[in-house]
Amino acid sequence: MPAHEFESDTTTDPLAHERAHLAASRAALRAMREDAQNLDIRDVTANWVNAAVLQAQIDERIKSLADLAHTPLFFGRLDYLHVVGAEEAEGAEGEQFYIGRRHVHDAVGDPMVIDWRAPVSQPFYRASRKDPLDVGRRRRFGYTGGDLTAYEDEHLTDPAEAEQTSKLLQAEIERPRVGPMRDIVATIQPEQDEIVRSELGGTVCVQGGPGTGKTAVGLHRVAYLLYAHRERLARTGTLVVGPNRSFLHYIEQVLPALGELEVKQATVEDLVTAQIEVRGTDEATAAVVKGDARMAEVLRRALRSHVTLPTEPVMVVRGSRRWRVPAYEIEEMVQELLARDMRYGAAHEALPQRIAHAVLVRMEQSGEAPDDRVQNSVARNPAVKAAVKAIWPAVDPAKLVLRLLAEPEFLAEHAEGLLSDDEQKAILWSKPARSVKTAKWSAADAVLIDEAADLVSRTHSLGHVVIDEAQDLSPMQYRAVGRRCSTGSATVLGDLAQGTTPWSTQSWEQALRHLGKADALVEELTAGFRVPRDVIAYASRLLPVISPGLTPVESVRESPGSLSVREVGSDVLDAAVVAACEEALAHEGSIGLIAADARIPALAEALAAAGHSCLSPGQETTAESRLTLVPASLAKGLEYDYVVLDEPAAVVDGEPDERTGLRRLYVALTRAVSGLTVLHAAPLPEELA
Repeated sequence: MPAHEFESDTTTDPLAHERAHLAASRAALRAMREDAQNLDIRDVTANWVNAAVLQAQIDERIKSLADLAHTPLFFGRLDYLHVVGAEEAEGAEGEQFYIGRRHVHDAVGDPMVIDWRAPVSQPFYRASRKDPLDVGRRRRFGYTGGDLTAYEDEHLTDPAEAEQTSKLLQAEIERPRVGPMRDIVATIQPEQDEIVRSELGGTVCVQGGPGTGKTAVGLHRVAYLLYAHRERLARTGTLVVGPNRSFLHYIEQVLPALGELEVKQATVEDLVTAQIEVRGTDEATAAVVKGDARMAEVLRRALRSHVTLPTEPVMVVRGSRRWRVPAYEIEEMVQELLARDMRYGAAHEALPQRIAHAVLVRMEQSGEAPDDRVQNSVARNPAVKAAVKAIWPAVDPAKLVLRLLAEPEFLAEHAEGLLSDDEQKAILWSKPARSVKTAKWSAADAVLIDEAADLVSRTHSLGHVVIDEAQDLSPMQYRAVGRRCSTGSATVLGDLAQGTTPWSTQSWEQALRHLGKADALVEELTAGFRVPRDVIAYASRLLPVISPGLTPVESVRESPGSLSVREVGSDVLDAAVVAACEEALAHEGSIGLIAADARIPALAEALAAAGHSCLSPGQETTAESRLTLVPASLAKGLEYDYVVLDEPAAVVDGEPDERTGLRRLYVALTRAVSGLTVLHAAPLPEELA
């Protein structure tokens, strides 16, 4: 399966033919964009509102048709043995299909490039010699910048051709990383493709070690679902939830590169802080308790405690007549609403209507003929409103949480049998805030308020939510995200071995139950495509301690010399780190210097003294600025071609306990795509020694 390099520009040269098709496809894409830009909607809209909506849709269409100069328009070709049905090929006829990031058609509507998500494209990822799926030849293309420079053929039905690893595929996987995360659409593997094309109705959980591509798989699944179910998801919405802003900035260009511009991105904190500002922090013990799922029941009890059974009848005066609803009848209404376990706010709205209906029944029994307008009027009667306020008062979610955290007696009453005395003491404020506005809410408090808000009024559900680095969510955070897809589905991505929060997930079964998706399918990716074999094997020495029973990643990449572990004196550690960074900068690609958070200021000073400027995590690397200084706490999810890891012992010591510290170290060790240099003055953890 040789890679054919460009030799001549004659019409008989296959590469020249492919380059001509690329040029024609780009011209066709430009024509599609110009057609969209030239649309005149003046005669097809009834009013300015319709015109604005339609123009917004056209603007999005124009954006999606942009030709990204350095992004290949197509990356492969399928030569089928037989003619594929037109309905399966987006209207195309014939046996040959170019597979790319988006659909491109010519002036008469015939496809020149088929979207990678279309059914006819699936064999590009799934076909094999054992099951060629009617494909005679699979061709991969190699690019330099935006120029097509090589191709490689695989004849799936030719018994004389020996099976080999694709050199172009390997080169694309190993291509140096400068800038934000890029798509993997050209390199999706069969096991990844199965997850990407999973049905919208089901939730999928992907356990994947470092370098297995789980993040990219999740993002490509969103792109696939938007292709296959665009109308439905356009109505219900999609969301990607990441661990922090740096991570979201790192991945934000993947979906636009695939033509998807409407997917929102947020952190869990973004989702739950619409009503309050996070200004405080929690000790680890308090955060663990606040993040425990038992807090949901504490909140539910506290909210329901506001309901008081009536002791007095309600007397409604209308004109010269008085209508009496006895207390026992109102109590039956309240008990029935409580038994239904409906949202607190919905019940608050329903109770006056129930009382009003009871009045209407009495009116009808006396010979009157009231209608719905009369019922609504009675529901707004001062006597009814006063009764409802006393029986089922409105509750502000933030004020409810404020009382629980500020009033020991109120918390003890509703946490009885759920939280121990020590746990209650851990979450009580030492200096209670006077009001919601003056309270220094923590991130965990915001999640509690979000839970309380949902108990009062149902949270809007989206069609699909992707949760990345999910192993770091607390049970209450899972519930918060789960509310955002209660009637939709989710893609849960994570690695149990990389859990670095005190409340990190112990098992996916528990996590999915808290998410409200207990029936989700759990898939495990164990083939590593990014991290070199020596590096992942070295990091995997920590697995028996940090995550017993988890299958180690088996890297397909052999990169001799990719790992270097050096012991230096403590007095020259900073200088040795700077020298290692300079050594890494001699290579092509991005460089990440990862260190314990406490070491960052000293290393920044040492780099500056040596004349090196450095980026912060999430900032885009360029050809001129390739070195990023990364606190270990922000390294998760990021990748660099070459990583210099400073003082592993300091990374471990920077965490509240050894297990969490070793997990943080595991994350730091597995950020390298091409090479890792570990520098230490203190002894290494015994698992690595």
